Amino acid sequence: MSPELIAVLAVILVALVFDYTNGFHDAANAIATSISTRALTPGVALGMAAIGNFIGAHFGAEVAKTVGSGLVNLPTGRASLAIVFAGVLGAITWNLITWYFGLPSSSSHALIGGVVGATLVAAGEVLWGGILSDVVVPMILSPVVGFVLGYLVMLLVLWTFRNGHPGKLNRGFRWAQTASAAAMSVGHGMQDAAKTIGIIVLALYVGGYQSDAETIPEWAFWTSATVLALGTYAGGWRIIRTLGRKIIDLRPPEGFAAETVASGVLYFNALVLGAPISTTHTITSAIMGVGATKRLSAVRWGVAGNIVGAWILTFPAAGSIAALFYLIVRPLF
Repeated sequence: MSPELIAVLAVILVALVFDYTNGFHDAANAIATSISTRALTPGVALGMAAIGNFIGAHFGAEVAKTVGSGLVNLPTGRASLAIVFAGVLGAITWNLITWYFGLPSSSSHALIGGVVGATLVAAGEVLWGGILSDVVVPMILSPVVGFVLGYLVMLLVLWTFRNGHPGKLNRGFRWAQTASAAAMSVGHGMQDAAKTIGIIVLALYVGGYQSDAETIPEWAFWTSATVLALGTYAGGWRIIRTLGRKIIDLRPPEGFAAETVASGVLYFNALVLGAPISTTHTITSAIMGVGATKRLSAVRWGVAGNIVGAWILTFPAAGSIAALFYLIVRPLF
């Protein structure tokens, strides 16, 4: 087995480890609201999220192409594989840190920040235009859109069912949350499994086993989808508690509105724009927007502030960690 092949396999393996941590770290994105409102039991919710992630992965090709070829420009060779390897290690480390503290940070931005940080310390070429248009702008806009749409959709729900019986409405929206949670799970797969696919394709390209960084082999879809689904089924209970209980007190109508808005934003960005946005940012901001329809004080802004702080830190923190990893692993490649 050649050194190049060993290096490529090492990068693919660490990418799949990231994929697994992404699953249990971001499982909360799809199911926290459904569990907290008792629309679904934890086991059913996790199973649904795993299946939805598996399905959604097969519709995330545009996001995968953006990650694989639109963020950094790396020459072929083992030196570039060291950059990708270190970048993914940086993302894994940040995922584990934020998971430990129960903070729903973005695995997506951790991965992108990690690859960019390792590229910079290796004096590689970062495509800042792509970073700005495909990462920074969506990173800013998606939470704003999620908050505003969450607020407006919740107002529409409140107005439409203003004369309904609360008990009957709660039961009805618990059933509706089954559909909205499933939609959220598929959207999460479109975004997050696709990012791992992009890293796999990038590794194949810089390792010399593929002629470009855009063609996606079918096995990459199945592998990434399966590992993400397994990670999701493992659950990320620390973050589930934060999203489902600590931001606002969710009822089934609020859970349905937040999930519907978040899944719509994810679908639009994955299928229309091909932009790798954060599912974490989107669902969290939608929950905040939904909660603000009660009154602004209904949102626990202290918890929200800690979450936003983690969002801001994610890109530079993962990048810095990845830069350190690059200095360590470069002699091994």
